[in-house]
Amino acid sequence: MRMSTSMIYQQNLSGVTHNQSLWMQAGQQLTSGKRVISPADDPLAASQAVMLSQAISENSQYALARTFARENISLEETVLRSAANGIKDMKALIVNAGDGTLSDNDRDSLATRLQGLKDQLLSQANSTDGNSRYIFAGYANDQPPFAEQSGTVVYQGSHSAIEQKVDANRTMIIGHSGSGIFMALTRNIKPEPDGSPSEANVFKSIDMALEALKTPLQGADEATRTRVTAALDKASRGLDNTYNNVLSTSAVLGTQLQELDVLDNIGVESHTYQQGQLSALVDADVVESISNYYMQQAALQASYKTFGDMQGMSLFQIKR
Repeated sequence: MRMSTSMIYQQNLSGVTHNQSLWMQAGQQLTSGKRVISPADDPLAASQAVMLSQAISENSQYALARTFARENISLEETVLRSAANGIKDMKALIVNAGDGTLSDNDRDSLATRLQGLKDQLLSQANSTDGNSRYIFAGYANDQPPFAEQSGTVVYQGSHSAIEQKVDANRTMIIGHSGSGIFMALTRNIKPEPDGSPSEANVFKSIDMALEALKTPLQGADEATRTRVTAALDKASRGLDNTYNNVLSTSAVLGTQLQELDVLDNIGVESHTYQQGQLSALVDADVVESISNYYMQQAALQASYKTFGDMQGMSLFQIKR
């Protein structure tokens, strides 16, 4: 097949353009350190890289979620540990109040101390996370979960605990409802001797003890003394039930913190593996990139020379 002068010229020009494109691509790979810059470079590797990038991004999001969860759980666990100590002090105080040798003044003094411990517990139950969000209010965390109404502490928060997804297959509670901690019974409750319902509201148990302590016993009849003793005993059992509930919740939180550490370690290993896979797919070999760059540069220079020599041939000279 005969080729015209124009076709020969276009063919050589296309060779120069093609070599120039390859040289520029080699330069991009060398500069960026990436073998796959666009999907056209390696469609299969590019598609796999997209999936790996998505997995890495998802892993990072779960790592951030675990950080948020750890902060909330740690704060809640700290508050509950402090609350448990306060309830323990109340139990000891009520046991002390059962001493029959105490005077009414002594009992008033114990009532004052108990009131202080109640106020402290109420403050702990209304703790915030530093961002004006109430820890034990559930999803209604923009207002205090516990409030005193007509001398009685009531719960006005959400009864649903806050959950957080911390891994692809794991969701955990990061914010318990205050009603489930301070106004609920555990499975191993201390039953009432007469079979009546146990007191679940810790604040009602405290109020029961306060009323008993403020009842004068000097000169009181046996019925009054029996009623006061029964009230203190019932309040003590109520505090025991709340104490067990608080400790049980605190133990769950501690277990969750350990689980978050395990998930973090797994996440770090997954991230390292995924990054290695992504690097193997798209990163360029430095030595190979440098060699390819100079090889394409030599090819381009050769095509320039060929094109220049071709233009010098008599067939391409313009006669004047």
